[in-house]
Amino acid sequence: MESFHEYVNEYRKQLERGAIQKAYKGLMDYITALRTYFKNNYPDYFVSSSLYYGYMDMTYFSCSPKSFRDRNLKIAIVFIHEKCRFEIWLAGSNKQVQTKYWKLIKDSGWNKYHLVPTTQGADSIIEYILVDNPDFGDLEGLTKQIEAETLKFIKDVESFLSEHY
Repeated sequence: MESFHEYVNEYRKQLERGAIQKAYKGLMDYITALRTYFKNNYPDYFVSSSLYYGYMDMTYFSCSPKSFRDRNLKIAIVFIHEKCRFEIWLAGSNKQVQTKYWKLIKDSGWNKYHLVPTTQGADSIIEYILVDNPDFGDLEGLTKQIEAETLKFIKDVESFLSEHY
């Protein structure tokens, strides 16, 4: 394993090339614009006022309809840096809520979306890949794709919850 010092030297070399900063800034600008898009187009949803930037592992914002908030649930639109993809996660407002809904989904046998193996150390209950290998050359198309998949996810989860809770 390399030492911290060696990692920092590699980090410096990569930064000197300049591409990482430009890509990161472009990603943050796009995700900020995506958050604004949801805030403007879905005024009944609670859209977080800022992004969670992460540690170059994930960047996300929450975007939740009232039906989710009434159950102390939320969704997050997440960019996974290492896999370069967008996901959507259903999460609880706290660990108790998260465990309650995780058990409900597990016990029901509903498997439309990926149920995390355990709530221990997990930030989500279920996860779904919105866009794998996104086309950043067509940001409008990418936004429409994320929007359509997000609305489908919300509808599916709302339907499940109305039948089981």
